[in-house]
Amino acid sequence: MDRLEELKAKYQPVLDLIKRSGVVLSHVHVQDNKLFIQGAAPSQDIKNEVWNQIKAVDPHYQDLTADITIDTSLPQPAPAAGAQTAPAAVTYTVQAGDSLWKISERFYGKGHLYKNIIAANPDKLKDEHSVIHPGDVLKIPPATAAAGQS
Repeated sequence: MDRLEELKAKYQPVLDLIKRSGVVLSHVHVQDNKLFIQGAAPSQDIKNEVWNQIKAVDPHYQDLTADITIDTSLPQPAPAAGAQTAPAAVTYTVQAGDSLWKISERFYGKGHLYKNIIAANPDKLKDEHSVIHPGDVLKIPPATAAAGQS
């Protein structure tokens, strides 16, 4: 068995997940005696799932190089039968001292995802320079939707 087939066999659970999850691979070959996988995932959650699978196969993945980027323009995979539907957006009433960054940190854990809040409120927010006031009610898209933007 050549090195490529040996490594593909070892990481088959990863390759299967990649195929099921809509990750688009641009390279799968041996480089520096390691399996080199390069591609784009449709979301941060899927990229994380791929990395979790890699670590499940080999926690040290010393014989693997994976370069997985995120391309949110890729189609999201269909949910598995019986899967929960995505959570709906919630509303948040702006408090004194709030900023879009702070609100994003509160809901997503990452301030730089504030653009998701802007996108969810086109009637109130035009861009990052939009002013918010205490009492404004904003739609906050679910964290799963925002995760793809990190």
